[in-house]
Amino acid sequence: MTLTLMSYNIKTGGDGRLPAIGRVIAGAGPDVVALQELRGEPALGAVTGMRQFVARSRWGQPVGLLVARHLRVLGAGRVRRPFHHAAVWARLATPVGALTVIGAHLSPYWGRVRRLEAGWLASFMRRHRPAVLLADLNTLDPYTDHGLELARLPMPYRRRHMHGATDRPDVRATALLARRGLVDVFHACGRGQPWTVPTTRGGGAEFTEMRLDYALATPGVAGRFTECYVVTGGEAEAASDHYPLVARAA
Repeated sequence: MTLTLMSYNIKTGGDGRLPAIGRVIAGAGPDVVALQELRGEPALGAVTGMRQFVARSRWGQPVGLLVARHLRVLGAGRVRRPFHHAAVWARLATPVGALTVIGAHLSPYWGRVRRLEAGWLASFMRRHRPAVLLADLNTLDPYTDHGLELARLPMPYRRRHMHGATDRPDVRATALLARRGLVDVFHACGRGQPWTVPTTRGGGAEFTEMRLDYALATPGVAGRFTECYVVTGGEAEAASDHYPLVARAA
């Protein structure tokens, strides 16, 4: 038995693109999908036949989880911190045991805010282990030299990813999550294209080829993951400006 997880930023509520988004999701056959940018709270549960849980945002856009009907939901709710967007969680009975899945979307603008939000998520995951975070973290990983990809960005967008007035990439959020023991699933067992933005026909002038979407697992469950990949091609090229990220555990 396997468990398939997906993270997907559908871009401003998926306006006019919900059927295509539904087909992209269905093509991967996920058991759980973390959704970001649910402006207007689109009924993707109805489109996909999955149960939909939403956490609303005071300043940004809601996030949500889609959960397949064959999984038993043990609890669900919002991570109660003042995120720029929001964070949602569900405790599920899964083929790999009871698991807390968190969906989140960090601030797109300020690294110091993303670091604060990352700390809230790490603390929540420590209290609700085993856990997996599926998120658009809006930041780069701490393992890679990002000089070339940032150099291609126009300066207004490049500043979002720089550490203050320095020329160093701002990876404070992802570095904090790594220090707290969370395992980057793609870094551990990923294959194929690493970047998740931008798609070829979905827009995204604020991106170069960047990995902003992640699956992060607490150590107790991280070893169960066997593969992680970015869904590309077909309708995924225009359904959003982000590609979906899929992680599979057994």
